[in-house]
Amino acid sequence: MLLAAPAARAQDRWRTEIIEDPAWERFSVCFDNGCASIVEVALDGAQQAAIRALFEPVAADAAAERGQLRAAIAQMERFVGALTGTSRDKGGTFNFVSDRQMDCIDESTNTWSYLLMFRRYGLMRHHEVVEVATRGWPIFGWPHTTAVMRETATGARWAVDSWFLDNGEPPFILPLEVWRRGWEPGDPVSAP
Repeated sequence: MLLAAPAARAQDRWRTEIIEDPAWERFSVCFDNGCASIVEVALDGAQQAAIRALFEPVAADAAAERGQLRAAIAQMERFVGALTGTSRDKGGTFNFVSDRQMDCIDESTNTWSYLLMFRRYGLMRHHEVVEVATRGWPIFGWPHTTAVMRETATGARWAVDSWFLDNGEPPFILPLEVWRRGWEPGDPVSAP
């Protein structure tokens, strides 16, 4: 199921620059905080093969697939970082003066695109992509957004959060309900 682009939802406006049906040959990448900059990129054949190899052998269950997804998202960030100049992105920052820094809107939008591609090409078999989630607001704390996937066998929802980490590090994948309670690295459920 394809849903509206998360940056559009998070910013309460439609962003036509975000490709909602991403493919290896054409997908969007957001950066500069809040998807202020959006570029279209493509992976070459060797990069595509490298991503596919991370899903071999096929995961026997959802837990194994989550491990593969962590590695694949990290590799996508390294490839994309080299293509867009975002390779120096620092995790957990609100650096509004540095070019090509990513906030949680950028990170969740990019991760959402990567997950859609993995599902499109049959690499992600035990999960499907759902809308992004946002927690906190001015009354309850600073808002934070993450990509979300649903385990097909159980219906469990998983937060896929790369904002806390530097470019190219495997994202945290944890139960969405734990993430919604304000989880941060170092909390009891910090091991992905």
